[in-house]
Amino acid sequence: MKKFSDYKKLDDLVHDLDLGIDHFNLDVLKEEVDLGIIKVNNRFVVQPMEGVDANLDGTPSELTLRRYERFARGGAGLIWFEATAVTKEGRTSRNQLFIRNDNVSAFKELVNKMNAWKTEEFGANYKQAYFLQLTHSGRFSKPNNVSEPVISYHNPYLNEKLPIDPCYEVITDEYLEELEQKYEDAAVLAYEAGFHGVDVKCCHRYLISELTSAYNRDGLYGGDFSNRIRFLINVVKRIKNRLGDKIAVAVRLNIYDGIPYPFGFGVDKDDHTKPDFSEPIKLIEIIKDLGVKVINITMGSPYYYPHVNRPFDTGGYLPPEDPADGVRRLLQGAEVIQKTFPDLIIVGTGYSWLRQYAPQIAAGLVHKKSISMIGFGRASYANPNLARDIIEKNEFNLKRTCITCSKCSDLKKLSLKCGCVVRDIEVYLPIYQEAFKKGRI
Repeated sequence: MKKFSDYKKLDDLVHDLDLGIDHFNLDVLKEEVDLGIIKVNNRFVVQPMEGVDANLDGTPSELTLRRYERFARGGAGLIWFEATAVTKEGRTSRNQLFIRNDNVSAFKELVNKMNAWKTEEFGANYKQAYFLQLTHSGRFSKPNNVSEPVISYHNPYLNEKLPIDPCYEVITDEYLEELEQKYEDAAVLAYEAGFHGVDVKCCHRYLISELTSAYNRDGLYGGDFSNRIRFLINVVKRIKNRLGDKIAVAVRLNIYDGIPYPFGFGVDKDDHTKPDFSEPIKLIEIIKDLGVKVINITMGSPYYYPHVNRPFDTGGYLPPEDPADGVRRLLQGAEVIQKTFPDLIIVGTGYSWLRQYAPQIAAGLVHKKSISMIGFGRASYANPNLARDIIEKNEFNLKRTCITCSKCSDLKKLSLKCGCVVRDIEVYLPIYQEAFKKGRI
């Protein structure tokens, strides 16, 4: 496997990625972006990465506040808050954020603090947006830190991974109809808390993402295309009908699952290793017409093939491809969507593995109108000041870069407080060492 260390110069990596870029001026990343409800100062996005450190009642803990203070002071134009549950049984852990009527004040306090931290660093006129990701974890739900799956149909590939018995009960249409209301209510709470936008999360094979491939489900939410996208469409409509243009509605969307048909979305029916973007494009056309302006493109599932959505140099297994191939698929997929919908704000994923070359490659893609904004997930854990370094100094801090070692993923998988074990050692290295000592890693 060709690792990142094998690339000694930008030109070598650009050649292997084969993205057709030849413009690397970083100034394009410092341009203002209009998200509809708010303009932001630059094209940088902090991607949604769960910290697994909320209080048991779903509110942000001191460690949660620490993380978001670092992000606010880091200067990215858009901070895409991590997955926040809309219902108890849909939490990925007992320490996942969970917004409710009785705790919305804590989220409002967080947003107020974000604005204060941002203002302290950059002044009152600095424009930074906050989107809250709303989720139901579906088959990956662990509200009590043990697996308690909520599944919409039986997927033999994912059933084997967890595992889930073939006779395990599937949720009803009535459950899904009631859940639509919970998403709507959570969006209203996010608006009351002061968030600029909500993301109706449809990725990585959590519940809504799973429904997009529910070819073998009976009823209103399975079978043909219109049924498989029904839940997402209904939730977007509900939020828009309830709140109008008071809050932006965004979607983080899987455009390729990497799971064989008929159990994967956006896959070639004859070869699941190849994307087929025809249905994702049809879906985006529909949500665009409903008023969705910002779409965050991603692929795969960390529970099935982590290398598809988070290309890595070291992890729990040897991938069947070089990490650069996975990065290329992510970047080219986002390019296809941006070129198809030039008036949408498309956020790209897959930049962390590129380390110090990521800003130049992103600049090249923006220059050729192949992307609108650049998202950093793991790299934001490692260096919350990544955007600020580029904006203020045109520098990339190699001593703070993510090395895609997958240690943060190991912590997340174990429902442990999650962050960068390598670059934030005071907090996260002891957690990792304790898990290692107990044989959990």
